[in-house]
Amino acid sequence: MLSSRSTTVKNLPLKRRLCFLLKLVCFVSSVLIFCEFLIYYVVIFQCRWPDVKGGAHMSEKETSASVLKAIILADTHLLGEIKGHWLDKLRREWQMERSFQTALWLLQPDIVFILGDVFDEGKWSSPQAWADDVRRFRKMFKYPVSTELVVIVGNHDIGFHYEMTTYKVNRFEKVFNFTSGKLITRKGINFVLVNSVAMEGDGCAVCSTSEAKLVALSHKLNCSQQKLNHSNKGCSDVEKLPASEPILLQHYPLYRKSDAECTGEDSAPPEEKNIPFKEKYDVLSREASQKLLWWFQPRLILSGHTHSACEVLHAGKVPEISVPSFSWRNRNNPSFIMGSITPTEFSLQKCFLPFESRVFTIYCAAGALLVILVLAHVQLLTPPFYFAQRLISKHKAV
Repeated sequence: MLSSRSTTVKNLPLKRRLCFLLKLVCFVSSVLIFCEFLIYYVVIFQCRWPDVKGGAHMSEKETSASVLKAIILADTHLLGEIKGHWLDKLRREWQMERSFQTALWLLQPDIVFILGDVFDEGKWSSPQAWADDVRRFRKMFKYPVSTELVVIVGNHDIGFHYEMTTYKVNRFEKVFNFTSGKLITRKGINFVLVNSVAMEGDGCAVCSTSEAKLVALSHKLNCSQQKLNHSNKGCSDVEKLPASEPILLQHYPLYRKSDAECTGEDSAPPEEKNIPFKEKYDVLSREASQKLLWWFQPRLILSGHTHSACEVLHAGKVPEISVPSFSWRNRNNPSFIMGSITPTEFSLQKCFLPFESRVFTIYCAAGALLVILVLAHVQLLTPPFYFAQRLISKHKAV
């Protein structure tokens, strides 16, 4: 009888240690699950599709039939084998995958546009490295049959103009079914895909082919919108397209001097806003920008490349939205654009992803609390209530 009691007393500390260890494991697991999984649902759940003009008075069935729900993101920059550290890859790709998959599940868009620089090293990656990058991209950005994914080419995918080759362009086009000057029409809405890297204007082989396709497409759109005389032979045999002013999708922004006029919490940092942009490098040239505006007379332009948000009005009437980077490697506060679009109207809303600084703060707070709990458990740190009890007992003794 006495021996069994002594055994029970001896086992008490062990049971307490195991119980405390289990509590610590549960605490750490809860923090990890929240910061690496649940936080994306908490943040993206707060995003709502914007209403288009007249959309608020439509029934849900009418809205679904007439309004195209589009997600627009840019500059994912999947790291390659040369400059990408494995830990950096693991962290950034997990963040983007969870954000993208959560957004698809919660928001259920009809179509997703990625505005270039999908890869970071596509401009110089070997065939094997390219295949590995593509495999990882398809895993991260997989999508259901109810959603369509459209990818635009960027300078990091095929190189700047002086690095761009037919081989690299064809390699990208084969994977993503992308062609500069390609028209995508969904629910009567015309989207024009532009290889902005090929808008150099120097007559290079890729540039000439790309511009020729854009000019031909411009002619089709103009004929369809009855901006030309249809008795003219030039429009008599032209395929008729929906008479909707197009939306341009490209990687480089149209020409602007700098980001000085850009506002918002995800615009360029103050120290970078007044740095002049270099034509054909940071933005398209004045000439190329004027060509696109003249050829297509778009109602909206969506671009990436700068990694920061900006809204510009061209010719006093054509808005351009520069979409910030989707990668935490480039921003503390990545985001994407949610667009409700009809053949005549559009409405855009920004959806921010979890701020990395806030996630880091949660981890630091959890780590500090963990240290306090461990020190208190091993009695290296006096718990606050014991300290209070001692103060009270001393006061009574006096």
